[in-house]
Amino acid sequence: MATILIDGRACPARTDENLLQACLEAGADLPYFCWHPELGSVGACRQCAVKQFSGPDDKTGRIVMACMTPVTDGAILSIDDPLAREFRAGVVEWLMINHPHDCPVCPEGGECHLQDMTVMTGHARRRYRFAKRTHRNQDLGPFINHEMNRCIGCYRCVRFYRDYAGGEDLAAFGAHDDLYFGRYEDGALENAFSGNLAEICPTGVFTDKPFSAVYSRKWDMRGAPSVCAHCAVGCNTIVNARQGSVRRVLNRYHDAVNRYVLCDRGRFGHGFTTMSTRPRAPTMRQDGLPVPVSIATALDRFAAMAADGPVVGIGSTRASLEANFALRALAGPARFSTGLAQPEHDLTLLVPALLRATPARNPSLHDMEAADAVLVLGEDVCVTAPRLGLALRQTLRRAAYPAADAAKVPRWMDAAVRMLGTDAPSPLLVLTPAPTDLDPIAATTHRAAPDDLARLGFAIAHRIDGTAPDAPDLSEPETRLAGSIAATLRAARRPLVVTGLHHASAALLHAAANIAAALHAAGTDPALSLVVPDGNSMGMALMGGLPLDAVRAMAREGEIGTLVVMENDLTRRLDAAALDDLLSAVPHLVVIDHIATPLAHRADLLLPATAFAESGGTLVNTEGRAQRFLPALAAELPLQESWRWLQQCAQAAGTANAPDWTDLDQVIAAMAREVPALAGAADAAPNADYRLDGRRLRSEPSRISGRTAVRANISVHDRPLPQSPDTPFSPSMEGAYATAMPGALIPFYQVPGWNSVQSLNRFQQEIGGPMRGGDAGTRLLDHDRPHDWHRDIPAPFTPAPDAFLLLPAPRLFGTEELSTLSPPIAARATPATLRLGTLPPGLQDGDTVRFTLAGERIALPIRHDPTLPPGIALCPPHMAARAFATPVRIRLHGNDTP
Repeated sequence: MATILIDGRACPARTDENLLQACLEAGADLPYFCWHPELGSVGACRQCAVKQFSGPDDKTGRIVMACMTPVTDGAILSIDDPLAREFRAGVVEWLMINHPHDCPVCPEGGECHLQDMTVMTGHARRRYRFAKRTHRNQDLGPFINHEMNRCIGCYRCVRFYRDYAGGEDLAAFGAHDDLYFGRYEDGALENAFSGNLAEICPTGVFTDKPFSAVYSRKWDMRGAPSVCAHCAVGCNTIVNARQGSVRRVLNRYHDAVNRYVLCDRGRFGHGFTTMSTRPRAPTMRQDGLPVPVSIATALDRFAAMAADGPVVGIGSTRASLEANFALRALAGPARFSTGLAQPEHDLTLLVPALLRATPARNPSLHDMEAADAVLVLGEDVCVTAPRLGLALRQTLRRAAYPAADAAKVPRWMDAAVRMLGTDAPSPLLVLTPAPTDLDPIAATTHRAAPDDLARLGFAIAHRIDGTAPDAPDLSEPETRLAGSIAATLRAARRPLVVTGLHHASAALLHAAANIAAALHAAGTDPALSLVVPDGNSMGMALMGGLPLDAVRAMAREGEIGTLVVMENDLTRRLDAAALDDLLSAVPHLVVIDHIATPLAHRADLLLPATAFAESGGTLVNTEGRAQRFLPALAAELPLQESWRWLQQCAQAAGTANAPDWTDLDQVIAAMAREVPALAGAADAAPNADYRLDGRRLRSEPSRISGRTAVRANISVHDRPLPQSPDTPFSPSMEGAYATAMPGALIPFYQVPGWNSVQSLNRFQQEIGGPMRGGDAGTRLLDHDRPHDWHRDIPAPFTPAPDAFLLLPAPRLFGTEELSTLSPPIAARATPATLRLGTLPPGLQDGDTVRFTLAGERIALPIRHDPTLPPGIALCPPHMAARAFATPVRIRLHGNDTP
């Protein structure tokens, strides 16, 4: 650590940072625009000017840009120097020359970094009296609004979009005072992280388009900490709500997980919470039709159903731990199902067992960025876990660090580091059946069938450690490739192996585990990441339960009186024939859900559940990190959390030892007692009794308006705000709020003078580091079991002359269940196609073919993809056939074939 003097005040500073970071960490108000903690420094805006002095005797000093000046021990600088203040005021004035000054109608108003910095520099009077430069704005798709006339030319947008996120369709055009940041033509931004432009841009150039349609100022919305459930990464979010509806989702910083960035599926996938088709009242089937009933009537009906025979519960990997545990308590552990069909059930339960038994680190997302060699084996992480794919992209950026260190260029000097790293070898090795978004930056890519990829993985492990089993009968090219990859991984200090359940292959998981174990034996510090499909797949794996196949067997034997399905659309798990067989053998079907699924329409009793924004709970991400989400909205009866419905059902049915929980903390405590693997989940966040300075935490900013008038069109009488027993938040602006509050309980970022998301700097121990109040969540998985080599090496894949192996090819937009119901996401989804590497005789690209899939007759257009291995076909899951999710053999017929 160094010590620097800022306007006569001695402040500690790190020598690996620049003066701007040091000033901000010291609590000083120093304006800036182009610098961003995740993007580094380029010195484009000249706004962070300070005066630096050469020593105590230097009375003149010189103006320097703080973001481009490294910290040195004993450095003396002044922010308040009159010349420095004048310089910064001049910079803001010329940046604002062409700005439209439209803050009252700008969606960024009230949380705009440009507003904050303009006020901070004292620029309050406009002197420019000439014609302004104006631009034509572009239609950038359903996610982002574009207003180029607010641009100050800081370059943040293109640096994030192109350099950090790998996008190619956004660029800077023009020069000097006629810069234009946009696409070469109108059209939707193609990158999976385009929505982050709304937070990265310090002005109102790029704003959240869906939010603009339901706009409220930042200070007029309630906030709550939440967790994204649209994949298994578990990105931390802030949900903003007003007048009973979710208005937007923002990134909530977590040092070990998502840090500053969300994928577009997580940011814009919340639209399902406001769908008009959502179940809002209990319904009971009478004369074949659903009829709304009261809560009491619904519970009486459930009690009558439960009297007809045993209750069996089917849980869900998109529901919270607490909801699944409540269903387990109702049905009993022996009659509780994970809601997964085989082989997904077996593979999901295999993942935590492998992570515990493999002598390699189970890395966080931030850990992955530090890997110096990455092997992606079979999994297209850019669609199954987009934020994880972005983390792997950053390993290429870090590959430039050795060259920068040798040249004594600070790592935060972004442009120079990237230039020095131009020739740095890529650490990425991508072995998948189909092309991925990581391919353009990978050192090695290889296309093969899943079984052949697993064989290659076993061979790599053997070439790292000769005691590991080898794959027999490899071709000469495969042998050379295995040797080359093994040498690359063994030469690395922190190699990373990534695979997942994308292709439902246990052999891929075992091969990856063997590679990680072999690397550990070779003396490296390896990491192994196994990607699971859903937001709480890992939590379900730790809880355990029966596969759907076992439930079907129980139904055939007449062992089910009432089947309770919670937040799980079985039409996505079982084909139509299997589902019909199950339901026809069950006297009563009860569905608890917050979306109107095809299964819900078949329910004898439908109970409306709250969505994530209206309830609290815990999800466990793919690394085994339990994280709590809390409600931003107070649900009005008859909407209730799934666990409350289940508790009430248990009491109504007179279930033995029916729980009497009254709040979420009691459910968590019971779960910790009965499921030892989940005991640590109680530490994911402070409980509802937490108080800061003796007070509840406030969920609304102190300037919120219309608190009582907002319901005046319904009633002029004021009514008490509903207080949730499941959260330490007050329902209003009254309460405590501090920069050192727990990271799991931050509802918004705001400090005096800093109203934009840049105020996050004040909540961190150091910029880009952990939160002052501690990061959210707790890890549940540790290496605690002995390792043994896996030996289930598959036979080589042999293409059939008249059939294809059809692999599920998930998409960023259109295949994940909940986000697909959000209108902006649905607008980006494209129709399903059948991708083939080799075209059968007589068929051409674009022809329509027919085939049978998951019990359905499907007709799809062909898309020829010569990069695919012979005998392999790709189709998005759950689109052409709703229940298609695992590899299957198909035979194609031309459209004119009967």
